Amino acid sequence: MKFKIRINPVAISDVKEIIAYISEENPAAAERMGNDIYSKVEKLAEFPQMGVSLSSRINIKTDYRFLVCGMYLIFYKIEGEFVSVYRVLNGTRDYLSILFTDDLSEN
Repeated sequence: MKFKIRINPVAISDVKEIIAYISEENPAAAERMGNDIYSKVEKLAEFPQMGVSLSSRINIKTDYRFLVCGMYLIFYKIEGEFVSVYRVLNGTRDYLSILFTDDLSEN
């Protein structure tokens, strides 16, 4: 089964910010990083389990999974026939508070 990819507008904004930030120093590297991120996201359509379960890394029950792409983490959930990408965050940020604050504000 091939999954459909949904990318949250906030995740698209995250990628745009990453590209803009890297572009200040190295436009070619910024383009490569953007391509790398979207390439990994596309692979999720065929291999949705390839990311690591976030619950295996932290002591919180969550459906989030993540992929590492350079210094960035792609956070997503498998939801029925969809792989939904929620955020793309720098791994050095406090991504747990960002992810779970977002979740709480949606409910």
